[in-house]
Amino acid sequence: MEALIPVINKLQDVFNTVGADAIQLPQIIVLGTQSSGKSSVIESLVGRSFLPRGPGIVTRRPLVLQLVYSPKDSKEHRSAEEVYRHQETENLSWNPLVQLSQTVFSKGTINLEEWGKFLHTKERIHANFDEIRQEIERETDRMAGSNKGICPEPINLKIYSTRVVNLTLVDLPGVTKVPIGDQPEDIESQIRNLIIKYISNPNSIILAVTAANTDMATSEAIKMAKEVDPDGRRTLAVVTKLDLMDAGTDAIDILCGRVIPVKLGIIGVVNRSQQDIIDKKTIEDALKDEATYLQRKYPTIATRNGTPYLAKTLNRLLMHHIRDCLPELKVRVNVMISQFQSLLNSYGEDVSDKSQTLLQIITKFASAYCSTIEGTARNIETTELCGGARICYIFHETFGRTLDSIHPLVGLSRMDILTAIRNATGPRPALFVPEVSFELLVKRQIRRLEDPSLRCVELVHEEMQRIVQHCGTEVQQEMQRFPRLHQRIVDVVTQLLRTRLPATNSMVENLVAIELAYINTKHPDFHREAALVSGLLKSTDGLVEEHSPMYRQKTPRPTSTPVSTLFKQFLRQMGERGSVLVLLAKMMDTYQHIPAITDGHDRSPPSNESPATPQVNGSPENKAMTPQKPVNLLPEVPSHTSRKLSDREQHDCDVIERLIKSYFYIVRKSIKDSVPKAVMHFLVNFVKDNLQSELVTHLYKSDQAENMLNESEHIAQRRKEAADMLKALQRASQIISEIRETHMW
Repeated sequence: MEALIPVINKLQDVFNTVGADAIQLPQIIVLGTQSSGKSSVIESLVGRSFLPRGPGIVTRRPLVLQLVYSPKDSKEHRSAEEVYRHQETENLSWNPLVQLSQTVFSKGTINLEEWGKFLHTKERIHANFDEIRQEIERETDRMAGSNKGICPEPINLKIYSTRVVNLTLVDLPGVTKVPIGDQPEDIESQIRNLIIKYISNPNSIILAVTAANTDMATSEAIKMAKEVDPDGRRTLAVVTKLDLMDAGTDAIDILCGRVIPVKLGIIGVVNRSQQDIIDKKTIEDALKDEATYLQRKYPTIATRNGTPYLAKTLNRLLMHHIRDCLPELKVRVNVMISQFQSLLNSYGEDVSDKSQTLLQIITKFASAYCSTIEGTARNIETTELCGGARICYIFHETFGRTLDSIHPLVGLSRMDILTAIRNATGPRPALFVPEVSFELLVKRQIRRLEDPSLRCVELVHEEMQRIVQHCGTEVQQEMQRFPRLHQRIVDVVTQLLRTRLPATNSMVENLVAIELAYINTKHPDFHREAALVSGLLKSTDGLVEEHSPMYRQKTPRPTSTPVSTLFKQFLRQMGERGSVLVLLAKMMDTYQHIPAITDGHDRSPPSNESPATPQVNGSPENKAMTPQKPVNLLPEVPSHTSRKLSDREQHDCDVIERLIKSYFYIVRKSIKDSVPKAVMHFLVNFVKDNLQSELVTHLYKSDQAENMLNESEHIAQRRKEAADMLKALQRASQIISEIRETHMW
């Protein structure tokens, strides 16, 4: 099991190279309040004085300390190579003899008892622990300033020694309450958040340091440990400064866990005082004095306290903790390898042949664009309609429902119809419903179908433009790699769609114009409707006004006059020319009760029949109404809001309305079918068929093809980071796989 801690140290080294803490490795986190003795405990574990000391806050950056046991015969960590080649000499005058002694006559680490290495100084070896202290102070001042500021960036230090046990410790800044120097007002929350970040790692062991001359119940370290580890399964308490307790008191209840129980135990130690440090008291002497004090003051529990026992306990706890975390750690590393491999694949390889790469991207984009329209894309959108499905929705839901919502008679009142009938007859009174009025009115209604049709083209055009952003994840990744190429592709697609828009709009306008150009009254559906209208007219008793003298005096004749018979025959012979004339012929059957045209009776209506009949310009009534108007102008059209239509007028309007509805439905059905077909042919299918050739023409054959494949800086940086992280993870997986089952026990 001793081999597990070096494995974690190797993993720590691997991930330090990429500067990532994605993998939460097992390690011991040392926390406590300011001046509680954290640094003294760590120095006692190492056996050497190497940490910055002094009053106030001294530890201002996290220190990740790896203790590596390295016996004299170790070939893994010791080397005969020269070790001072990276020695910094900026503050020293150059001396050839010193340089020669440092580079040639050095014996490497073969004969060294202990030495240290910093991650930020690479392979430089520090055999003098005073240099290690100075380097820690220098690196702390470089990042955190020289006036009590803190920095969350850790310092990584590895110490090899023949007198240490394998441990990985993290020394954190002490909890403080009042800011001093350059410290910000929220220094307490900053330090607290930094500590929480480290101790929240479920694979860490919390070493809560508390001074014995303070109340254990007020321990900030124990309180923070309980917040993240309420069960106490990974918390070990250390009570320092046992020799500084008040006279007449002892820590026996605290050390036995009778005050605050801690599941992993409570270990008491005796630190060097500030005077001992000033007097250069060695760690060895301090450990002897600590053992003597414990034997004298706490003889019954002396063997379960002290720095040597703390070191062995930490070593044992860390090994067991690593053993428990290793299976999950292995799974985590493998999962992250697959994730970063996918991420690296998404960034693509470095571009070697730009022409070939450009052609591949163009082909892939055109294929993805067409697949999105056809609905054959590999990654189908599930959150919203897009591509061909959205175009289908526009055709059959948006456009279709809009046409269905247009009423055939919208904006057309009965008085409008009656006025159109009268205008179509000219100066002669209307004997039959004129066909011109029907054509005039139905064309007016058909024109209402043009605006929704053009709006349908606009919506499809917008969706075709929108597909550029929804044409597959693979293409989008390529677009992110080459932002200039992406912009040029968008420009080419936009231009292609813009060039097709006038032709499509023109075709849709022509479809409506075609319907307006020829009113086909011989259409089968319309012919049936005309027959129904004739039946409607037969059901009436007559079309003469009730107040007409002829209605009151004459009875219907059983047979028509010879003139009417000849006229009906003439209309039937002319029936081939239009269904309305056939209708008029059928309508003659309903006029049998009307006297013959040549019977000598006056058929003109009375002069007061309708108030809507225009007066002659020269009449007195007209002069009274508009005395200022010129003689050759008609009076204004009188209002018909209060006028009641006669039976004849009512039936004429019914006929026209019925015919307008019938023919409008026929045209609307035709437009609803032909507009989507025109849009598909002139816009959608044309773009699908010509997109790739347009892209090749404008991009591949252009002079700027080389510049368009220049990657954005952040993509290149992310690819490098992903490659480094993947390499580190693969190395970590290899290290973990080298652990045999025998190492676990």
